[in-house]
Amino acid sequence: MLATTESSQIFAANRATGRVSLTVAAAGGVTRRTRVHEDGSLRVRFPNTSADALEAVIVNTGGGMAGGDRFTVEIALGEGASLIAGSAAAEKIYRSTGPEAEMNVRLEVGAGARLAWLPQETILFDRARMSRRIEVDLADSATLLMAEAVVFGRAAMGEAMSEGFFADHWRLRRGGRLVYADSARLDGAIADKLSHAAVTNGGIAMASVLIAPGNEDTLARVRALEFKVGVGISAWNGIALTRLCAKDGAVLRHDLIALLAALGASVPRLWLN
Repeated sequence: MLATTESSQIFAANRATGRVSLTVAAAGGVTRRTRVHEDGSLRVRFPNTSADALEAVIVNTGGGMAGGDRFTVEIALGEGASLIAGSAAAEKIYRSTGPEAEMNVRLEVGAGARLAWLPQETILFDRARMSRRIEVDLADSATLLMAEAVVFGRAAMGEAMSEGFFADHWRLRRGGRLVYADSARLDGAIADKLSHAAVTNGGIAMASVLIAPGNEDTLARVRALEFKVGVGISAWNGIALTRLCAKDGAVLRHDLIALLAALGASVPRLWLN
């Protein structure tokens, strides 16, 4: 029992933690950072930006996440601010011996502010275990475009995610009122579950794009595109949600970039490197 306890303590001590807390504000039509806090293996960098929008790039200096790692990203936009936030690379979730890797994202968007949350894909290796929670609070007049993509295995490397765990929880509040809640959970034989027609029909790459405000005009712009992947879009409660599902991560990325362009968003330059 003592040896087991010591092993658990050693494991916990060697797990990565990271936190980025960023606050931005608008002044004279230009968005600038007002507070930046970095802790552990997470960093945020600010490449050259366009006229009014600030661009923030989240960097995981550890090169990925493993079981037991815990990361937190907190971003707050003041009134009228404009921010494009993304990641330097796809986030890789490696095999776990038991504990889950945890990612927590908290986004607050003030009155008249605009946030584009556009990280690159999350790639889960075989037997990876990951739990992610995304909480968004929007002011009544705020604008949000959020895209998250997940790839189960690295098909280009001949790798598949046969087993593992993935839990994803999204909550969006507008003016303090819950307007969108979504939870997904895959556990155990993931490859087998994904093969079912009611799940992804064999697709291993999927993305969700949340647009607020979203309406019939949003639906029309998306439906006018020609996709190589499976796509569905709905609008309700003043928001629009698009789902994409593909057999391959590269094809998903191609169509996701086209979709974002149709919505008036340019992906961060690091997406195209």
